[in-house]
Amino acid sequence: MLRSQFIYFIPIATTIIASAFSTIVLRRYRERGGTHLLWWGVGLILYGVGTLTEALTTVFGWNEWVFRAWYITGALCGGAPLAQGTVYLLMKRRTAHVLSALLITAILTGAVFVMLSPINEAMIDGHRLSGRALGWQWVRLISPFINTYAAVFLIGGAIVSAFRYRANPDKRNKYVGNILIAIGAILPGIGGTFTRMGHVEVLYVTEFVGLLLIYMGYRQNIGQAIIPRPVRQKSLLA
Repeated sequence: MLRSQFIYFIPIATTIIASAFSTIVLRRYRERGGTHLLWWGVGLILYGVGTLTEALTTVFGWNEWVFRAWYITGALCGGAPLAQGTVYLLMKRRTAHVLSALLITAILTGAVFVMLSPINEAMIDGHRLSGRALGWQWVRLISPFINTYAAVFLIGGAIVSAFRYRANPDKRNKYVGNILIAIGAILPGIGGTFTRMGHVEVLYVTEFVGLLLIYMGYRQNIGQAIIPRPVRQKSLLA
């Protein structure tokens, strides 16, 4: 039985970590301000909601509305809010606002279609989630565009930040931190690819490990003395 296998309970641990992590980031936002921190905090909340739906399915079985919530928070949102935080950190504010409007429009459009789509009951697996259960399979063509956007800015932003610090021995913690964030951001995308092929178990593992790496990167970025804000260089999740 699926419920007896440890791997199917990993989303419960991921949800707990995401909840604690989002609290830390949002507290930092209240203390320091910064639209990027707000986006990251919201992104972590949605990350946790997505893994919560996985946990609920594992424990209680498949539910239509839990499934729809999973697809919206996981497949459509995914790392997009985290990526948008990076956009606000690294790009001009006006550009970030425009990209925010486009991103939100794409997510909301996809969410409406997910909510309206009939369910293909033949593709329901009692304790596993898969986009194959959507009756309108063409809706699944929306998520790759959003996820590509997320990958470009979240992973790319972390790599750019790491590149800035690579030659500065005094900032090695930030170099390491951003490398960890980049790797952590890549892993759920790999898991998502396996999910589209029917192997949702890979997603459970990559979400958990990826979030741990992102948290470790966050701790690296803020672990040493903070440079006074007017002259501080930009670093992801700082």
